[in-house]
Amino acid sequence: MNAAERDEICALTATDIAAKVRAGELSPVEVTDAVLARIEAVDPQLHAFCTVTPEHARAQARRVADDVAAGKDPGPLAGVPMGIKDLICTKGIRTTSGSPAYRDFVPDEDDIVVERAVAAGAVVLGKTNNSEFGFGPVGQNPLFPTTRNPWNTNLTPGGSSSGSGAAVAAGLGPIALGSDGGGSVRIPAALCGLFGFKASMGRVPVYPGCRDDRYPGVSGWESIEHIGPLTRTVADAALALSVLAGPDPRDRHTIPAGDIDWTRRRPISELRIAYSPDLGRIAVDPEVRRITEAAVSVLERDLGAKVEQPDLQLPHYEEIFGAIIAADTDLTGLRALADRFGHEMSPRLLDFVRTPWTAEQLTDANIVRKRVVNRLARLLADYDLIVTPTVSTAAFPIGFHGPEMIDGRMVDADHWTAFTPIANLAGLPAANVPAGWTEDGRPVGLHIVGRHLADDLLLDACTAYEEAAPWAHRRPSLGTAL
Repeated sequence: MNAAERDEICALTATDIAAKVRAGELSPVEVTDAVLARIEAVDPQLHAFCTVTPEHARAQARRVADDVAAGKDPGPLAGVPMGIKDLICTKGIRTTSGSPAYRDFVPDEDDIVVERAVAAGAVVLGKTNNSEFGFGPVGQNPLFPTTRNPWNTNLTPGGSSSGSGAAVAAGLGPIALGSDGGGSVRIPAALCGLFGFKASMGRVPVYPGCRDDRYPGVSGWESIEHIGPLTRTVADAALALSVLAGPDPRDRHTIPAGDIDWTRRRPISELRIAYSPDLGRIAVDPEVRRITEAAVSVLERDLGAKVEQPDLQLPHYEEIFGAIIAADTDLTGLRALADRFGHEMSPRLLDFVRTPWTAEQLTDANIVRKRVVNRLARLLADYDLIVTPTVSTAAFPIGFHGPEMIDGRMVDADHWTAFTPIANLAGLPAANVPAGWTEDGRPVGLHIVGRHLADDLLLDACTAYEEAAPWAHRRPSLGTAL
């Protein structure tokens, strides 16, 4: 297979790969070999993968090929190459969570989403990089080289699902799984020009992940954590969700999924949209504001949505988010790990672990969370969707957690990510859709939040937007064609 043939395969969507493999028109082994070759050629520039498993992937691809040859149904994800975030457990494959404390950890079971994806015919390429235990919206950790953005390798791809975003944007597989406790699927989707989707809380089961008490650091964020796909198209995300969603007794938060047909899209009309460019307080880069406003005009002009700008009146939840995480976390276990490995761990994580949290901080945070949930429920009684920028700046240089100044305002390092946590606090479905590119070629994302459990309406709206303002044809070059 020459480079042109390889890149032609790597440019296919997951939907196309699965259909061609199931029809016997494309070999899953050739698909796997093509993507592994592209990883070998491209990933030294990006560090999207921290662990690549070529023999494991080829063995899975051969099983899919054997099923096709025998006339058996290989599953909805037949032969689809997939990257798995290194916070998501993979049986027999090293899962470090980006931490020295787990540098040699090999799980004894798959996370439910991996188990389901493989049963549906997916081919696991390996583990994608992330910040240590997911603490941080960029791709830095103490174990591996920092992940870089395929659109400009001097810039961050966002995080904490940094490797998953960089991998899909660079054509290193059409789907990668990320976890999202405050925006960690949607943030890299925004900075890498991808579709990123976080379903309603409980739609997609999480276990062992943040539910398993055996793994301090991994077992955190329980009440706000989700797993979701990063893809180049809405259809690919819907295909993944058709496999990943559904209850499992190992996750007490999961809910029945029978009311959703994930792959069936319906036309939309007369959507009521509450749009806020800044939530009344968030500093937003002027170019990001301009691009997101143009995207909102597509919703109004081309899709017939009724767009209003109400005062969302959301409390200052950014100030309590750390306490919500602390309440979900095994602080005793994490502090013990910090005592052993603290000289190697991320300073940002150590600051969190060593904070002397009080009972009042934790309970006050829960009260603010209730206010957010109640306010969003009232808003979404009057509107179908809430739309904002996904993040308030395009990608910035690696080595930083965030810009110090946005639109002439001095801000703290996490200020640029303040839009996304609302969906986690309230358990609402939320997505990033590419809104456009800055003049110097950096992607900008539009954040769309739906009603509780109205995941299908949100996907319908994202599909309609994608048809009106397509994005998947635009790819980073990285010096090699796609």
